[in-house]
Amino acid sequence: MANNFHYLNKLTQNLRSISTSSTKRDAWLSKIFVRKIEPTKESHSRMLSDKEVIYGLQTHNFRADSKKPYLQNIKNNLDLIKSQGSLNGVELVGSWTVNVGDQDQALHLWRFNGGYETIDAYNQVVAENEDFQKLIEEQGKLVRSRHLQYLLAFSYWPQILIRNRKNIYEIRSYALKPGTMIEWGNNWARAINFRKNNDEPFAGFFSQIGRLYNVHHIWCYEDLNARKDTRESAWRSPGWDECVAYTVPLIREMHCRIMIPTEFSPTK
Repeated sequence: MANNFHYLNKLTQNLRSISTSSTKRDAWLSKIFVRKIEPTKESHSRMLSDKEVIYGLQTHNFRADSKKPYLQNIKNNLDLIKSQGSLNGVELVGSWTVNVGDQDQALHLWRFNGGYETIDAYNQVVAENEDFQKLIEEQGKLVRSRHLQYLLAFSYWPQILIRNRKNIYEIRSYALKPGTMIEWGNNWARAINFRKNNDEPFAGFFSQIGRLYNVHHIWCYEDLNARKDTRESAWRSPGWDECVAYTVPLIREMHCRIMIPTEFSPTK
């Protein structure tokens, strides 16, 4: 009987020890892996953007032997848009080819003033216009793949300013964990203040249609050495490291590309 009592007492102590250890472990893990997202009745787009303007980001992978005719095709498309009086709400903001990163790739950033109403009108004109259809058919023979995203600009990002002097651009693209967009925005609303040297911020967007929970930050530099200097300067600013520490856990995937403006790009 005494032996049985001793055994039960020992078993109870072990179970309590396991339970306590498990509770401590779960609490420790929760601090690392679980991020509390506050419920909200507002959509992410309304909380993070205050602009009634939609941006379209085209990503084209052109054939290695077709760069010149491909760029001419894009220019012809731009000229045709400009010639259509009904499409004055559609404008090209920037056009680039990738220099470092995904090779044989071009990105084109369009602005649709008037939002989705302008996009619907644009799509209808393109669908009914034979000249647009010919350009689309021609483009299909020059590219390997195409992707289009509709984006909103972050409200805390500086207004897009067209550059007139020669620059290089860096687009840093992030795939975030679902449910973390507001947390990302809250942190970057502070972090952007550390990255305003030499007017380096060009544009900051989050996706609405296309690949979701995507963020794109576009930076402008005089050259690669200027990029190095400005990024090192940010790391010397108190608070920047804290922003990085808070936002890195929100990311599933990220990559950057260095881009060169095309001859017809409005921003240089």
